[in-house]
Amino acid sequence: MSTISIGSNKPRLSFKQIWNMSFGFLGIQFGFALQNANVSRIFQTLGASIDELPILWLAAPITGLLIQPIIGYYSDRTWHHKWGRRRPFFVIGALLATICLFIMPNSSALWMAVITLWILDAAINVSMEPFRAFVGDMLPNEQRTSGFAMQSFFIGIGAVIASALPYIFTNWFGVSNTAEDGVISDSVRWSFYVGGLAYFSAVMWTVLNTKEYPPDDLEKFRKENAEIGAFDGLKESFAGIFKMPKIMVQLSFVQFFSWFGLFAMWIYTTAGVTSHIYGTEDTTSVLYNEGADWVGICFAIYNGVAALVAFMLPVLAKKISRRMTHMVALFCGGVGMFSIYFITDPNMLLVSMIGIGIAWASILSMPYAMLSSRLPADKMGYFMGVFNFFIVIPQIVAAGLLGFLLKNIFDNVSIYAMIIGGVSMIIAGLLCFIVDDNEDDSTSQTILD
Repeated sequence: MSTISIGSNKPRLSFKQIWNMSFGFLGIQFGFALQNANVSRIFQTLGASIDELPILWLAAPITGLLIQPIIGYYSDRTWHHKWGRRRPFFVIGALLATICLFIMPNSSALWMAVITLWILDAAINVSMEPFRAFVGDMLPNEQRTSGFAMQSFFIGIGAVIASALPYIFTNWFGVSNTAEDGVISDSVRWSFYVGGLAYFSAVMWTVLNTKEYPPDDLEKFRKENAEIGAFDGLKESFAGIFKMPKIMVQLSFVQFFSWFGLFAMWIYTTAGVTSHIYGTEDTTSVLYNEGADWVGICFAIYNGVAALVAFMLPVLAKKISRRMTHMVALFCGGVGMFSIYFITDPNMLLVSMIGIGIAWASILSMPYAMLSSRLPADKMGYFMGVFNFFIVIPQIVAAGLLGFLLKNIFDNVSIYAMIIGGVSMIIAGLLCFIVDDNEDDSTSQTILD
């Protein structure tokens, strides 16, 4: 057994430094939010049926399952004298994601959009996963909650703008949000173009304005990692699920039900709102596209709420603990998601989004704040990658289960996915009671050699 001190020698960073190191998440969220708000719309436009949507979305969790732990593993073992440890992955992921964001709205067939989603999601994971470890690398323990909150702030701001882009292009600039059958509208097309430029620009801001700490013993670091092969990295990454610290095991259950609920929302909100509230499933109709644009506004609102709440969470966590803060937030999200079923006025959806936004802010920060202070510093990226298994596994389960449930039990009425998601979020909140987050003992963690 060995005890590894974590973050004890890192200097406190200024607000500006934390801002710069987190700014790249603004761009990453442009890609993520455009994907979440518009991919189901694109799939339906290209001919996908309601019960096919979860399977077509399978790209996101599968690529996450494969990419995140491997990228985490290798980013721990990377060092370049100019680009550092995590930043090379930021650049590569941003470049690939930007290309995909330009290709996606020009898809002429369903298979083309699905393949582009696979590549896009892989690229987002390449740049996003090391950002989580970046906070652990750069900040001392006492600043990590604030660091993850800053990331949540930029995630919220980026998602607000990106989610609203189709609505903005249509209602502010007169760009058409309808098109002939099987053609993606110009408002969506231009939204993805703007998102691609924002993604690359924001990530490069962080790359060019942040310097990373080199390994304590650079020669030893290089020697130890020079002989690691691709198979070694792959094997070690997936073996990590059996080496998780206790708190990671506890948080994994919370993560599972949190992300199952989120995935249900991302897949089915457009279909649910357009059919349940707007009363149409005709993707070429003005009414359907008005509803789909309004879903983008709803997603913008919940992300805007998340951006505002992000800086309140550390304050609340100091008063009632991080665990209880996360529980309350998840309850808010569950109620917000569940309430969508009972709404008939589209404007009232904005109220539901407040609860979802509170949950989203906490999901993006509290689990990582609880976890990062209990991980060995030299394996931060590795364990963050392993932890992300419990983001992607529930999405895989959701992809296989939601379509079956809707088709065989709920007669393909997609709004019921919102109820399923809300219940899942409530379960996640209840599971916070099993998390042992000892904040007074967060400077070290005993792990198996």
